[in-house]
Amino acid sequence: MTIAIELRDCDLSYPAPHTDQPEQLALHIGHLAIREGDHIALLGRSGSGKSTLLRHLRSQLPYAASWCPQESSLVPQLKAFHNIYAGGLDRYSGLANLKTLFLPSAGRKAEIGEIATALGIDELLWRKTDELSGGQQQRVAVARALYQRKPLLLADEPVSALDRQQGEQVLTHLLGQHTTAVVALHHADLGLRTCNRVIGLKDRQIQFDTPVDQLHEDALRRLYQ
Repeated sequence: MTIAIELRDCDLSYPAPHTDQPEQLALHIGHLAIREGDHIALLGRSGSGKSTLLRHLRSQLPYAASWCPQESSLVPQLKAFHNIYAGGLDRYSGLANLKTLFLPSAGRKAEIGEIATALGIDELLWRKTDELSGGQQQRVAVARALYQRKPLLLADEPVSALDRQQGEQVLTHLLGQHTTAVVALHHADLGLRTCNRVIGLKDRQIQFDTPVDQLHEDALRRLYQ
């Protein structure tokens, strides 16, 4: 199977609290290969390095990966439609993007409307995002990631503001639109139901990396102790 990205003997750091201090080690990776077709659930307690790993993967694949950050990072003054359209800015000319800001074409409306309908936010497209609830904003961020139209998805807690049932529906749809995905999740059971591979992070290293159907319950329990 084709490898999408591979890391070997890699130390990932995050900035120290004070500028005069050295960076802090977040995660050491001996070896990690992400294969095309993998849908990976990235699990671990808060601070285990999930976000750091995702950011590093994104830096290695700046033009090949759709990105859905933990914070929605929407422009509050713009309508949901334009925040979603931002995912496709690099596909169009500056003039076309400016025109879409003021007078979107029927084609762009149809494209984004189709994505929004699948996520249940089609009636919210012409509202400013600062008027939306946290869950609605998160769906807009997911729609923006879908509109990026990249084969690989990197997502950091993309459905954390949704309830379990809604979250699973949205995540299943999101994964279904990407050949390969690495998704950090707070709820392990959600990852086990929607992904085919699971990676557990703890103590600045990978504790396990296994197909979902081969994961032992004890290994998962120890990950959160």
